[in-house]
Amino acid sequence: MTVSLLLPFPITRQKMAIAIIGGGISGLTLAWGLQRAGLDYDLFEASARPGGTIRSEQHGDYLLEIGPNSLQLSEELAALVNELGLTSQLEDAAAVSQNRYVLRGGAYQQLPASPPGLLTGKFFSLAGRWNIVRELFRKAEPTNEHETLSEFFGRRFGPEVVEYALNPFISGIYAGDPTKLLLHKTFPQLAALEQQHGSVLRGLMKTKNAAGRRRIVSLAGGLQTLPNALAAKLRRAHFGQAVTRLHRHATDGRWEIDTTAGPAPRLYQQVVLALPTYAAAPLLAEQFPAQADALAAVYYPPMAAIYTAYPRADVGHPLDGFGALHPKAEQPYAAGSIWTSSIFPGRARPGRCCLPPSWVAASMSPRPVSPPATS
Repeated sequence: MTVSLLLPFPITRQKMAIAIIGGGISGLTLAWGLQRAGLDYDLFEASARPGGTIRSEQHGDYLLEIGPNSLQLSEELAALVNELGLTSQLEDAAAVSQNRYVLRGGAYQQLPASPPGLLTGKFFSLAGRWNIVRELFRKAEPTNEHETLSEFFGRRFGPEVVEYALNPFISGIYAGDPTKLLLHKTFPQLAALEQQHGSVLRGLMKTKNAAGRRRIVSLAGGLQTLPNALAAKLRRAHFGQAVTRLHRHATDGRWEIDTTAGPAPRLYQQVVLALPTYAAAPLLAEQFPAQADALAAVYYPPMAAIYTAYPRADVGHPLDGFGALHPKAEQPYAAGSIWTSSIFPGRARPGRCCLPPSWVAASMSPRPVSPPATS
């Protein structure tokens, strides 16, 4: 992992101090890259806990992930894990995690995992499968940077794929609305497949064979182990210190920072905001109001994670998969669920299964989310 890939600004030989505001995974890995490169930095994080949305909690016999529940092990991530001495703590997901289910007709049905499976399986209707076959022979249309995900998939695959594959995937994984998300901003690689191969499916089959499948992993103790290890390595990380004010000097462009613990110990030539946009906006409002307004306008879909556990004998489904997604057409309460104790055995009390998190997303309904009347 080279420094040039990590830094959002050019490196000069002149000594400079860099402030990183935010101790989530982005801020932590940036600080680690700077430290390894011998560059001067200070990291400020409002919480006493590192990791941001990565958060693992042990409740009795249950290990719960409040944020992300697993990682795809890229070469870069594997290198970082090795640098931190965590390779021996990697936990591979169980083989059944390759299976994905979708709620259809009031029951969970396994989603085909390959393009041939889309055609030979019975998940889609005969008309839906015919539309998938036709995608292989449809010509690529001119690039349209304003095309939404729904428009693209509807044009290439037809309405059934949109309703029972695209919609649950986007709402369950991203809490988003595919009728509003632009293809070129969210999945530009799909647009590229259409242009390069004429067919999305043909392109997927070629690139999948070339790239192979990445391992799905977690860490002993949960994903919180990763930011904890990073934080323990950093020499200039200040946790429990929220930044309350940023001010850039007009004379030399250096930044002055105030925190809840008082003024920062020095001025900084560069500042990195490793924050959600709604947290970054107030810090820029004093001197950069237009940029602050633009950041504040970014929409973050609300989503809640609800954990439940049951005696395994009381659950009739084999739970032989990563989890299940729930299309809006099925009028579900939750966007989907992840079958935690099937993916990483040992995270629930013996003889019980931990079904969620069940993800309740605002994108599933315009009404405020409230729990069902009965359990």
